[in-house]
Amino acid sequence: MAASDDVFLSGRLLVAMPGIGDPHFERAVIFLCAHNAQHAMGLAVNRPVNGLSIGGVLRRLKIAESTIALPEDLVLMGGPVERDRGFVLHTDDYMCPTSSVKVMPGVGLTATPDVLEAIAGHNTRPRRSLLALGYAGWEGGQLEREIVGNTWLTCDADESLIFDDDHDAKWERALAKIGVTPGQLSSLSGQA
Repeated sequence: MAASDDVFLSGRLLVAMPGIGDPHFERAVIFLCAHNAQHAMGLAVNRPVNGLSIGGVLRRLKIAESTIALPEDLVLMGGPVERDRGFVLHTDDYMCPTSSVKVMPGVGLTATPDVLEAIAGHNTRPRRSLLALGYAGWEGGQLEREIVGNTWLTCDADESLIFDDDHDAKWERALAKIGVTPGQLSSLSGQA
């Protein structure tokens, strides 16, 4: 019997529990871009790479001229897998017909240079976007086991939690969205 799509978490946020035991995911907020029976893939939306801006990347790749006003938002570390590969989460007012994937209403994912060229342009750029290097990945059933084992909480995603640049506050804001404070979690952490 096949599982229905409503048991999968694409388009939702994973919120790391305190003491996760992996520095890649401590206080991480991960937007799940894909989740099915075979795998899960997501991007951390609160792990900026200090000193590396989207505008700087576009200039370095010669996608944009130095005279164009470019976003100076910081590039994010999306996860520990394929850290030299870029992924752009963006509002769905930009969707490349050949390479963008709609993750949820309002949000798309593109991993080709088309979206970088759009961000560098004046008329085609998405209203909001973030560039992440690497991703977080799970094999079939692994994420489900981690959730059952209290490694992750889940919450609904919204545009501000995904795209806002107050990265330090996103973990606590995601917890607040599900009615939890960090103090409540630390008192429960490690209990059987």
